[in-house]
Amino acid sequence: MINTNEILDTIHMIDQQHLDIRTITMGISLLDCADPDPAAACRKIYDTITRRAEHLVSTGEAIEREFGIPIVNKRISVTPIALVAGASQAPDYVPFAVALDNAARETGVNFIGGFSALVQKGFTAADRKLIASIPEALARTELVCASVNVGSTKAGINMDAVALMGRTVKDCAARTAERGGFGCAKLVVFCNAVEDNPFMAGAFHGVGEGDCVINVGVSGPGVVYHALQSVKGAPFDVVAETVKKTAFRITRMGQLVAQEASRRLGAPFGIVDLSLAPTPAVGDSVARILEEMGLEVCGTHGTTAALALLNDAVKKGGVMASSHVGGLSGAFIPVSEDEGMIAAASSGALCLDKLEAMTCVCSVGLDMIAVPGGTSAETIAAIIADEAAIGMVNAKTTAVRIIPAPDKEVGDTVEFGGLLGSAPVMPVHPFSSAPFVQRGGRIPAPMQSLKN
Repeated sequence: MINTNEILDTIHMIDQQHLDIRTITMGISLLDCADPDPAAACRKIYDTITRRAEHLVSTGEAIEREFGIPIVNKRISVTPIALVAGASQAPDYVPFAVALDNAARETGVNFIGGFSALVQKGFTAADRKLIASIPEALARTELVCASVNVGSTKAGINMDAVALMGRTVKDCAARTAERGGFGCAKLVVFCNAVEDNPFMAGAFHGVGEGDCVINVGVSGPGVVYHALQSVKGAPFDVVAETVKKTAFRITRMGQLVAQEASRRLGAPFGIVDLSLAPTPAVGDSVARILEEMGLEVCGTHGTTAALALLNDAVKKGGVMASSHVGGLSGAFIPVSEDEGMIAAASSGALCLDKLEAMTCVCSVGLDMIAVPGGTSAETIAAIIADEAAIGMVNAKTTAVRIIPAPDKEVGDTVEFGGLLGSAPVMPVHPFSSAPFVQRGGRIPAPMQSLKN
């Protein structure tokens, strides 16, 4: 039971330390919207979403007012559209994205995720249509987010899908060139994607979920940073214990909001994702937490070890605070969305290779990274393959959200605004990976997949 003292403690963290609920995400199943007539399917999708999520935004706002807890985003995730649209005779799936966008606008949410395909072991015709539709769909819509799962620990890595996604990312950037390649900020390529992720751009409602569910994503890097200031110079055992206790308090707030939203909306409570999700605001940075542990700047030697401690301690503290922890849960390192990461990348201390090493021990992967607009599709595909390999071998979720910024070079900056922040354009290796990517086929699953 959450008591008054916990609520008062939480209010202090909100007022002083940037604590917020990053998102209430309603997951909605669209499986019963499948129809051979694409127009009918789109109508069913619109009707289902607007009916289910009619009160999502107003409920979130009411909880904000009553508890004094900021809820930054209200979002929707839906069944991967490739699974729903596959029953139709549509030549492409852009109309389905438009239907999602219209429904999101009608409900007033910030984003809707699920223009997605799961191709870790192979493609269906629907998967190919959806991936081919992604660039136009993201260019024509504002609120729709897309994702494609190209690998898993059980299936290996679909290298044909990896190569295709390299080209798709380039096409997305070209079609939204006037906005700095903004379409790529709404596209995630996954390995081991999870079914209950409330965070965009990778959220979708998995087929193992019910008709409707409420998932909550918390934040709180500023709270952890503040807590570590009280243990300067202390051994790492003390640092870990401090992070654990802080993560417990943060997650309790998420549990409170999730339970309230679930009760008021009449939808089951799914999970609390206890990820430390940063923002471009000063004092709300994962990078600054790592520096508080004793690093002069994020990206220097010791960064990966510091992040490993942080990620593990967050998980250990969070699982004691909620009956249902899920999603991604850990520490995010999106470069453009973290004030400290932006500074570290701009100074040259944080490079793509170091970020890749950090993703071995944290949640998700290479996130919101801008690279020169001239970066080839094969190089982007190879970056995706590297990150997918980390996820596959370590049985963890990894992802790539990369922006080949049109007409930008190393040293330039791409401005996205809001929570997406600004991304310094980072260098990539100049050497070709094209023959590697062009091999195609599938990288086999590792030995640790054989657990049956």
